Amino acid sequence: MINMNFIRENTELFRKLINLKNIDIDVNELIELDKACREMQFVVEQKRALLKKYSRDRNIDAAKTVKTELNLLEKELVTKTEKFKQIYSFVPNTLSADVPIGKDDTENVEIYRFGDISDKGFKPLSHEILGEKLGILNIQKATKISGRGFFYWINDGLRLKNAIFAYTESLLANRGFQLLGTPLFTKEYALFCTGYHPFLQDQEFVISGWNLMPIGTSEQTIVPFHSDEVLNGNNLPLLYTAQTPCFRSESGAAGKANRGIFRVHQFYKQEQIIFCKPEESERMQLFCQRNVEDIMKGLEIPFRVVNVCAGDIAAPGFKKFDTEAWFPSQEMYKETHSNSNLTDFQARRANIKFLENGKRDFVHTISSTAVTERVVIALMENNQTKDGYITIPKALQQFMGGQEVIKPQQRKPLNLSDDFTDIQNRIKQQTYKSFGDYEK
Repeated sequence: MINMNFIRENTELFRKLINLKNIDIDVNELIELDKACREMQFVVEQKRALLKKYSRDRNIDAAKTVKTELNLLEKELVTKTEKFKQIYSFVPNTLSADVPIGKDDTENVEIYRFGDISDKGFKPLSHEILGEKLGILNIQKATKISGRGFFYWINDGLRLKNAIFAYTESLLANRGFQLLGTPLFTKEYALFCTGYHPFLQDQEFVISGWNLMPIGTSEQTIVPFHSDEVLNGNNLPLLYTAQTPCFRSESGAAGKANRGIFRVHQFYKQEQIIFCKPEESERMQLFCQRNVEDIMKGLEIPFRVVNVCAGDIAAPGFKKFDTEAWFPSQEMYKETHSNSNLTDFQARRANIKFLENGKRDFVHTISSTAVTERVVIALMENNQTKDGYITIPKALQQFMGGQEVIKPQQRKPLNLSDDFTDIQNRIKQQTYKSFGDYEK
Protein backbone atom coordinates (compact mmCIF):
# COMPACT_ATOMS: atom_id res chain seq x y z
CA MET A 1 0.00 0.00 0.00
CA ILE A 2 1.05 3.61 -0.47
CA ASN A 3 2.56 5.42 2.51
CA MET A 4 -0.12 7.75 3.94
CA ASN A 5 2.33 10.67 3.75
CA PHE A 6 2.24 10.38 -0.05
CA ILE A 7 -1.57 10.62 -0.05
CA ARG A 8 -1.55 13.65 2.24
CA GLU A 9 1.03 15.46 0.13
CA ASN A 10 -0.22 14.35 -3.32
CA THR A 11 -3.98 14.13 -2.87
CA GLU A 12 -4.96 15.11 -6.42
CA LEU A 13 -2.40 12.73 -7.94
CA PHE A 14 -3.79 9.97 -5.72
CA ARG A 15 -7.32 10.73 -6.97
CA LYS A 16 -6.09 10.29 -10.54
CA LEU A 17 -4.30 7.07 -9.61
CA ILE A 18 -7.34 5.34 -8.11
CA ASN A 19 -9.42 6.50 -11.06
CA LEU A 20 -6.92 4.94 -13.49
CA LYS A 21 -6.89 1.70 -11.48
CA ASN A 22 -10.68 1.62 -11.20
CA ILE A 23 -10.63 1.49 -7.40
CA ASP A 24 -13.50 3.02 -5.45
CA ILE A 25 -12.20 4.88 -2.40
CA ASP A 26 -13.71 7.89 -0.63
CA VAL A 27 -10.53 9.95 -0.55
CA ASN A 28 -12.03 12.73 1.56
CA GLU A 29 -13.17 10.27 4.22
CA LEU A 30 -9.77 8.57 4.22
CA ILE A 31 -7.94 11.86 4.78
CA GLU A 32 -10.43 13.05 7.42
CA LEU A 33 -10.17 9.78 9.35
CA ASP A 34 -6.39 9.87 9.13
CA LYS A 35 -6.37 13.40 10.57
CA ALA A 36 -8.92 12.57 13.27
CA CYS A 37 -7.00 9.45 14.37
CA ARG A 38 -3.70 11.31 14.61
CA GLU A 39 -5.26 14.17 16.58
CA MET A 40 -7.13 11.79 18.88
CA GLN A 41 -3.98 9.73 19.43
CA PHE A 42 -2.18 12.89 20.55
CA VAL A 43 -4.98 13.69 23.04
CA VAL A 44 -5.00 10.09 24.33
CA GLU A 45 -1.27 10.21 24.98
CA GLN A 46 -1.68 13.49 26.84
CA LYS A 47 -4.47 11.99 28.97
CA ARG A 48 -2.32 8.92 29.73
CA ALA A 49 0.53 11.16 30.86
CA LEU A 50 -1.87 13.18 33.01
CA LEU A 51 -3.31 10.01 34.55
CA LYS A 52 0.19 8.84 35.49
CA LYS A 53 0.91 12.23 37.07
CA TYR A 54 -2.30 12.26 39.14
CA SER A 55 -1.74 8.62 40.20
CA ARG A 56 1.83 9.43 41.22
CA ASP A 57 0.60 12.51 43.20
CA ARG A 58 -2.18 10.39 44.79
CA ASN A 59 -4.77 12.84 43.45
CA ILE A 60 -7.49 10.17 43.44
CA ASP A 61 -10.49 12.29 42.33
CA ALA A 62 -8.62 13.88 39.43
CA ALA A 63 -7.23 10.49 38.40
CA LYS A 64 -10.76 8.97 38.32
CA THR A 65 -12.04 11.82 36.15
CA VAL A 66 -9.16 11.54 33.68
CA LYS A 67 -9.44 7.74 33.59
CA THR A 68 -13.13 7.97 32.65
CA GLU A 69 -12.35 10.48 29.89
CA LEU A 70 -9.44 8.30 28.69
CA ASN A 71 -11.60 5.17 28.47
CA LEU A 72 -14.15 6.97 26.29
CA LEU A 73 -11.42 8.43 24.05
CA GLU A 74 -9.67 5.09 23.65
CA LYS A 75 -12.91 3.37 22.60
CA GLU A 76 -13.62 6.12 20.09
CA LEU A 77 -10.04 5.92 18.79
CA VAL A 78 -10.37 2.16 18.27
CA THR A 79 -13.60 2.64 16.33
CA LYS A 80 -12.15 5.37 14.10
CA THR A 81 -8.88 3.46 13.58
CA GLU A 82 -10.72 0.33 12.46
CA LYS A 83 -12.78 2.37 10.00
CA PHE A 84 -9.59 4.04 8.73
CA LYS A 85 -7.85 0.65 8.28
CA GLN A 86 -10.83 -0.70 6.38
CA ILE A 87 -10.64 2.09 3.81
CA TYR A 88 -6.82 2.18 3.80
CA SER A 89 -6.71 -1.55 2.96
CA PHE A 90 -8.11 -0.65 -0.48
CA VAL A 91 -5.31 1.84 -1.21
CA PRO A 92 -3.43 0.56 -4.29
CA ASN A 93 0.20 0.83 -5.30
CA THR A 94 1.46 3.73 -7.39
CA LEU A 95 2.32 3.29 -11.08
CA SER A 96 5.57 3.42 -12.98
CA ALA A 97 5.95 6.50 -15.19
CA ASP A 98 6.04 4.32 -18.34
CA VAL A 99 2.76 2.47 -17.67
CA PRO A 100 0.36 3.12 -20.60
CA ILE A 101 -2.90 4.91 -19.90
CA GLY A 102 -5.86 2.65 -20.69
CA LYS A 103 -9.03 1.20 -19.24
CA ASP A 104 -8.62 -2.54 -19.90
CA ASP A 105 -6.57 -5.21 -21.72
CA THR A 106 -7.61 -3.89 -25.14
CA GLU A 107 -5.33 -0.90 -24.50
CA ASN A 108 -2.22 -2.82 -23.46
CA VAL A 109 0.80 -1.95 -25.62
CA GLU A 110 2.63 -4.70 -27.51
CA ILE A 111 6.40 -4.43 -27.08
CA TYR A 112 7.71 -7.73 -28.48
CA ARG A 113 6.66 -10.61 -30.70
CA PHE A 114 8.32 -13.98 -31.36
CA GLY A 115 7.58 -16.99 -33.55
CA ASP A 116 5.85 -17.94 -36.78
CA ILE A 117 2.03 -17.74 -36.73
CA SER A 118 1.51 -18.18 -40.45
CA ASP A 119 -1.04 -20.67 -41.86
CA LYS A 120 0.19 -24.25 -41.42
CA GLY A 121 -1.73 -25.47 -44.48
CA PHE A 122 -4.42 -27.27 -42.48
CA LYS A 123 -7.15 -26.33 -40.03
CA PRO A 124 -5.65 -26.64 -36.53
CA LEU A 125 -7.63 -28.46 -33.89
CA SER A 126 -8.29 -26.87 -30.52
CA HIS A 127 -6.35 -28.41 -27.64
CA GLU A 128 -9.40 -30.13 -26.14
CA ILE A 129 -10.32 -31.84 -29.42
CA LEU A 130 -6.70 -32.72 -30.19
CA GLY A 131 -6.18 -34.06 -26.67
CA GLU A 132 -9.31 -36.20 -26.85
CA LYS A 133 -8.34 -37.67 -30.25
CA LEU A 134 -4.88 -38.57 -28.94
CA GLY A 135 -6.29 -39.94 -25.69
CA ILE A 136 -4.14 -37.64 -23.54
CA LEU A 137 -6.80 -35.23 -22.17
CA ASN A 138 -10.28 -35.92 -20.84
CA ILE A 139 -12.57 -33.10 -19.78
CA GLN A 140 -15.88 -34.94 -19.99
CA LYS A 141 -15.13 -37.45 -17.23
CA ALA A 142 -13.71 -34.76 -14.95
CA THR A 143 -16.90 -32.73 -15.43
CA LYS A 144 -18.94 -35.81 -14.53
CA ILE A 145 -16.94 -36.36 -11.35
CA SER A 146 -16.00 -32.84 -10.21
CA GLY A 147 -18.05 -30.43 -12.33
CA ARG A 148 -17.01 -27.82 -14.87
CA GLY A 149 -13.49 -26.44 -14.67
CA PHE A 150 -11.63 -29.71 -14.07
CA PHE A 151 -9.83 -32.20 -16.33
CA TYR A 152 -7.67 -35.32 -16.51
CA TRP A 153 -4.24 -35.57 -18.10
CA ILE A 154 -3.66 -39.12 -19.38
CA ASN A 155 -0.41 -40.93 -20.25
CA ASP A 156 1.59 -38.73 -22.67
CA GLY A 157 -0.53 -35.73 -21.72
CA LEU A 158 0.67 -35.97 -18.13
CA ARG A 159 4.22 -36.75 -19.26
CA LEU A 160 4.19 -33.65 -21.48
CA LYS A 161 2.93 -31.47 -18.63
CA ASN A 162 5.53 -32.88 -16.23
CA ALA A 163 8.29 -32.42 -18.80
CA ILE A 164 7.45 -28.74 -19.29
CA PHE A 165 7.53 -28.11 -15.55
CA ALA A 166 10.77 -30.10 -15.13
CA TYR A 167 12.37 -28.10 -17.96
CA THR A 168 11.24 -24.83 -16.36
CA GLU A 169 12.41 -25.79 -12.88
CA SER A 170 15.81 -26.84 -14.24
CA LEU A 171 16.22 -23.53 -16.08
CA LEU A 172 15.33 -21.46 -13.00
CA ALA A 173 17.51 -23.51 -10.66
CA ASN A 174 20.45 -22.95 -13.00
CA ARG A 175 19.77 -19.21 -12.85
CA GLY A 176 19.94 -18.98 -9.08
CA PHE A 177 16.42 -19.68 -7.83
CA GLN A 178 15.91 -21.64 -4.62
CA LEU A 179 13.31 -24.40 -4.94
CA LEU A 180 10.41 -24.42 -2.47
CA GLY A 181 7.62 -26.86 -1.77
CA THR A 182 4.99 -24.71 -0.10
CA PRO A 183 1.75 -25.30 1.84
CA LEU A 184 -1.33 -25.47 -0.39
CA PHE A 185 -3.56 -23.80 2.19
CA THR A 186 -3.12 -20.43 3.81
CA LYS A 187 -4.67 -18.11 6.36
CA GLU A 188 -6.39 -14.85 5.49
CA TYR A 189 -3.35 -12.96 6.81
CA ALA A 190 -1.18 -14.24 3.95
CA LEU A 191 -3.76 -13.13 1.39
CA PHE A 192 -3.79 -9.65 2.91
CA CYS A 193 0.03 -9.53 2.87
CA THR A 194 0.16 -10.32 -0.84
CA GLY A 195 -2.64 -7.92 -1.78
CA TYR A 196 -5.24 -10.51 -2.75
CA HIS A 197 -7.39 -9.31 0.13
CA PRO A 198 -9.51 -7.31 0.01
CA PHE A 199 -9.33 -6.93 -3.79
CA LEU A 200 -9.84 -10.47 -5.18
CA GLN A 201 -11.89 -12.30 -2.59
CA ASP A 202 -14.46 -13.40 -5.19
CA GLN A 203 -11.80 -15.63 -6.80
CA GLU A 204 -11.22 -17.79 -3.71
CA PHE A 205 -12.51 -21.03 -2.31
CA VAL A 206 -13.04 -21.16 1.46
CA ILE A 207 -12.77 -24.22 3.69
CA SER A 208 -15.67 -23.92 6.11
CA GLY A 209 -14.70 -23.98 9.77
CA TRP A 210 -10.93 -23.98 9.22
CA ASN A 211 -9.91 -20.34 8.67
CA LEU A 212 -7.94 -21.63 5.68
CA MET A 213 -8.15 -21.16 1.93
CA PRO A 214 -6.52 -23.19 -0.86
CA ILE A 215 -3.92 -21.03 -2.59
CA GLY A 216 -4.55 -19.41 -5.95
CA THR A 217 -0.78 -19.07 -6.54
CA SER A 218 2.35 -19.94 -4.58
CA GLU A 219 3.00 -16.19 -4.33
CA GLN A 220 0.51 -16.30 -1.44
CA THR A 221 2.76 -18.62 0.57
CA ILE A 222 6.21 -17.50 -0.62
CA VAL A 223 5.91 -13.76 0.09
CA PRO A 224 4.78 -14.27 3.73
CA PHE A 225 7.68 -16.73 4.16
CA HIS A 226 9.72 -13.70 5.33
CA SER A 227 6.93 -11.74 7.04
CA ASP A 228 8.00 -9.74 10.12
CA GLU A 229 11.67 -10.29 9.29
CA VAL A 230 14.61 -7.97 8.75
CA LEU A 231 16.72 -9.47 5.97
CA ASN A 232 20.45 -9.00 5.61
CA GLY A 233 20.97 -6.55 2.75
CA ASN A 234 24.13 -8.40 1.76
CA ASN A 235 22.04 -11.49 0.97
CA LEU A 236 19.67 -9.72 -1.42
CA PRO A 237 18.23 -10.45 -3.87
CA LEU A 238 16.55 -13.66 -2.69
CA LEU A 239 15.10 -15.74 -5.52
CA TYR A 240 12.44 -18.43 -4.96
CA THR A 241 10.43 -20.69 -7.24
CA ALA A 242 7.66 -23.15 -6.40
CA GLN A 243 5.53 -25.50 -8.45
CA THR A 244 2.08 -26.01 -6.91
CA PRO A 245 -1.52 -26.78 -7.70
CA CYS A 246 -3.60 -23.59 -7.64
CA PHE A 247 -7.30 -23.22 -6.93
CA ARG A 248 -9.53 -20.38 -8.15
CA SER A 249 -13.27 -19.94 -8.44
CA GLU A 250 -12.81 -18.11 -11.79
CA SER A 251 -16.30 -16.63 -11.52
CA GLY A 252 -17.69 -15.48 -14.84
CA ALA A 253 -15.14 -17.50 -16.83
CA ALA A 254 -17.53 -19.23 -19.23
CA GLY A 255 -17.38 -18.34 -22.92
CA LYS A 256 -15.96 -19.38 -26.27
CA ALA A 257 -12.60 -17.71 -25.59
CA ASN A 258 -12.19 -19.82 -22.44
CA ARG A 259 -13.21 -23.17 -23.89
CA GLY A 260 -11.29 -26.32 -23.10
CA ILE A 261 -9.00 -25.99 -20.08
CA PHE A 262 -7.81 -22.42 -20.60
CA ARG A 263 -9.58 -21.15 -17.47
CA VAL A 264 -10.25 -23.76 -14.80
CA HIS A 265 -10.69 -24.17 -11.05
CA GLN A 266 -7.56 -26.28 -10.50
CA PHE A 267 -4.26 -25.99 -12.36
CA TYR A 268 -0.51 -26.24 -11.87
CA LYS A 269 1.68 -23.16 -11.89
CA GLN A 270 5.36 -22.40 -11.30
CA GLU A 271 6.10 -18.96 -9.91
CA GLN A 272 9.16 -16.69 -9.72
CA ILE A 273 9.29 -14.60 -6.52
CA ILE A 274 12.12 -12.17 -5.78
CA PHE A 275 12.91 -10.08 -2.68
CA CYS A 276 15.31 -7.26 -3.52
CA LYS A 277 16.47 -3.75 -2.66
CA PRO A 278 14.37 -0.89 -4.06
CA GLU A 279 17.01 0.13 -6.60
CA GLU A 280 17.14 -3.43 -7.95
CA SER A 281 13.44 -4.07 -8.58
CA GLU A 282 13.26 -2.77 -12.15
CA ARG A 283 16.22 -4.95 -13.16
CA MET A 284 14.83 -7.99 -11.33
CA GLN A 285 11.51 -7.68 -13.15
CA LEU A 286 13.39 -7.64 -16.46
CA PHE A 287 15.37 -10.70 -15.30
CA CYS A 288 12.12 -12.59 -14.69
CA GLN A 289 10.81 -11.48 -18.08
CA ARG A 290 13.96 -12.79 -19.76
CA ASN A 291 13.37 -16.14 -18.07
CA VAL A 292 9.78 -16.25 -19.33
CA GLU A 293 10.81 -15.48 -22.89
CA ASP A 294 13.64 -18.03 -22.84
CA ILE A 295 11.24 -20.70 -21.55
CA MET A 296 8.72 -19.96 -24.31
CA LYS A 297 11.41 -19.91 -26.98
CA GLY A 298 12.78 -23.24 -25.76
CA LEU A 299 9.28 -24.68 -26.03
CA GLU A 300 8.98 -23.24 -29.57
CA ILE A 301 5.70 -21.46 -28.80
CA PRO A 302 4.93 -18.20 -30.65
CA PHE A 303 4.15 -15.39 -28.22
CA ARG A 304 3.98 -11.67 -27.72
CA VAL A 305 4.69 -9.43 -24.72
CA VAL A 306 2.54 -6.45 -23.72
CA ASN A 307 3.18 -3.54 -21.38
CA VAL A 308 0.01 -3.63 -19.31
CA CYS A 309 -2.03 -0.43 -19.07
CA ALA A 310 -3.13 1.25 -15.83
CA GLY A 311 -6.70 -0.06 -15.94
CA ASP A 312 -5.54 -3.66 -16.34
CA ILE A 313 -2.95 -3.64 -13.52
CA ALA A 314 -4.19 -5.06 -10.23
CA ALA A 315 -4.11 -2.85 -7.15
CA PRO A 316 -0.75 -4.13 -5.82
CA GLY A 317 1.02 -3.68 -9.17
CA PHE A 318 3.49 -0.89 -9.98
CA LYS A 319 4.39 -2.20 -13.44
CA LYS A 320 3.34 -5.35 -15.25
CA PHE A 321 4.23 -7.33 -18.37
CA ASP A 322 1.90 -9.99 -19.76
CA THR A 323 3.19 -12.72 -22.05
CA GLU A 324 0.55 -14.10 -24.41
CA ALA A 325 0.89 -17.37 -26.35
CA TRP A 326 -0.54 -17.80 -29.85
CA PHE A 327 -3.53 -20.17 -30.00
CA PRO A 328 -3.96 -21.13 -33.69
CA SER A 329 -7.40 -22.72 -33.22
CA GLN A 330 -8.76 -19.31 -32.21
CA GLU A 331 -6.26 -17.21 -34.18
CA MET A 332 -5.49 -15.05 -31.19
CA TYR A 333 -2.90 -14.38 -28.49
CA LYS A 334 -4.01 -15.32 -24.98
CA GLU A 335 -2.33 -14.62 -21.64
CA THR A 336 -0.12 -17.36 -20.22
CA HIS A 337 2.17 -15.31 -17.95
CA SER A 338 2.04 -12.18 -15.81
CA ASN A 339 5.13 -10.45 -14.43
CA SER A 340 4.63 -7.72 -11.83
CA ASN A 341 6.89 -5.36 -9.94
CA LEU A 342 5.05 -4.81 -6.63
CA THR A 343 7.70 -2.40 -5.23
CA ASP A 344 7.17 -2.22 -1.43
CA PHE A 345 3.38 -2.78 -1.51
CA GLN A 346 3.54 -6.36 -0.21
CA ALA A 347 6.53 -5.72 2.05
CA ARG A 348 4.66 -2.98 3.94
CA ARG A 349 1.71 -5.30 4.53
CA ALA A 350 3.90 -8.26 5.50
CA ASN A 351 6.45 -6.10 7.37
CA ILE A 352 9.49 -7.34 5.45
CA LYS A 353 12.54 -5.07 5.71
CA PHE A 354 16.25 -5.30 5.06
CA LEU A 355 19.20 -3.88 6.99
CA GLU A 356 22.15 -2.28 5.22
CA ASN A 357 24.76 0.14 6.59
CA GLY A 358 22.78 0.47 9.79
CA LYS A 359 19.58 1.57 8.00
CA ARG A 360 16.32 -0.32 7.56
CA ASP A 361 13.99 -0.11 4.60
CA PHE A 362 11.21 -2.18 3.06
CA VAL A 363 12.23 -4.70 0.40
CA HIS A 364 10.68 -4.73 -3.05
CA THR A 365 9.04 -7.88 -4.41
CA ILE A 366 8.67 -9.27 -7.93
CA SER A 367 6.01 -11.86 -8.75
CA SER A 368 6.21 -13.50 -12.16
CA THR A 369 4.71 -16.61 -13.69
CA ALA A 370 7.31 -19.07 -14.94
CA VAL A 371 4.92 -21.59 -16.48
CA THR A 372 1.32 -22.82 -16.16
CA GLU A 373 -0.74 -25.55 -17.77
CA ARG A 374 -1.92 -22.92 -20.26
CA VAL A 375 1.56 -23.25 -21.75
CA VAL A 376 0.97 -27.00 -22.20
CA ILE A 377 -2.18 -26.47 -24.24
CA ALA A 378 -0.49 -23.70 -26.26
CA LEU A 379 2.31 -26.13 -27.11
CA MET A 380 -0.24 -28.78 -28.11
CA GLU A 381 -1.99 -26.44 -30.53
CA ASN A 382 1.17 -24.96 -32.05
CA ASN A 383 3.06 -28.24 -32.40
CA GLN A 384 0.25 -30.31 -33.89
CA THR A 385 0.80 -31.93 -37.27
CA LYS A 386 -1.53 -32.44 -40.22
CA ASP A 387 -1.95 -36.05 -39.07
CA GLY A 388 -3.18 -34.90 -35.65
CA TYR A 389 0.02 -35.72 -33.77
CA ILE A 390 2.09 -33.43 -31.50
CA THR A 391 5.81 -32.92 -32.07
CA ILE A 392 7.87 -32.54 -28.92
CA PRO A 393 10.39 -29.64 -28.89
CA LYS A 394 14.04 -30.67 -28.61
CA ALA A 395 14.34 -28.91 -25.25
CA LEU A 396 11.74 -31.29 -23.78
CA GLN A 397 12.82 -34.57 -25.30
CA GLN A 398 15.39 -35.27 -22.58
CA PHE A 399 12.58 -34.98 -20.02
CA MET A 400 10.42 -37.47 -21.99
CA GLY A 401 12.96 -40.23 -22.46
CA GLY A 402 13.93 -39.08 -25.95
CA GLN A 403 10.35 -39.18 -27.27
CA GLU A 404 9.92 -36.96 -30.34
CA VAL A 405 6.20 -37.14 -31.10
CA ILE A 406 2.92 -37.89 -29.34
CA LYS A 407 0.65 -40.29 -31.21
CA PRO A 408 -2.43 -42.25 -30.17
CA GLN A 409 -1.28 -45.02 -27.86
CA GLN A 410 -2.53 -48.50 -27.25
CA ARG A 411 -2.46 -49.86 -23.75
CA LYS A 412 0.68 -51.85 -23.00
CA PRO A 413 0.00 -55.53 -22.22
CA LEU A 414 -0.06 -56.46 -18.55
CA ASN A 415 2.87 -58.65 -17.48
CA LEU A 416 1.82 -61.18 -14.82
CA SER A 417 4.60 -63.72 -15.29
CA ASP A 418 5.67 -63.44 -11.64
CA ASP A 419 3.86 -65.94 -9.33
CA PHE A 420 4.41 -63.73 -6.23
CA THR A 421 5.25 -66.75 -4.04
CA ASP A 422 7.82 -64.71 -2.11
CA ILE A 423 5.14 -62.31 -0.92
CA GLN A 424 2.78 -65.18 -0.05
CA ASN A 425 5.52 -66.92 1.94
CA ARG A 426 6.18 -63.78 3.99
CA ILE A 427 2.57 -63.83 5.11
CA LYS A 428 2.53 -67.57 5.87
CA GLN A 429 5.65 -67.24 8.04
CA GLN A 430 3.86 -64.92 10.49
CA THR A 431 2.04 -66.21 13.55
CA TYR A 432 -1.13 -64.37 14.49
CA LYS A 433 -4.84 -64.92 15.03
CA SER A 434 -6.65 -64.44 11.72
CA PHE A 435 -10.21 -64.26 10.47
CA GLY A 436 -9.86 -67.83 9.25
CA ASP A 437 -9.67 -68.98 12.86
CA TYR A 438 -13.25 -67.84 13.34
CA GLU A 439 -14.39 -69.94 10.39
CA LYS A 440 -13.10 -73.22 11.87
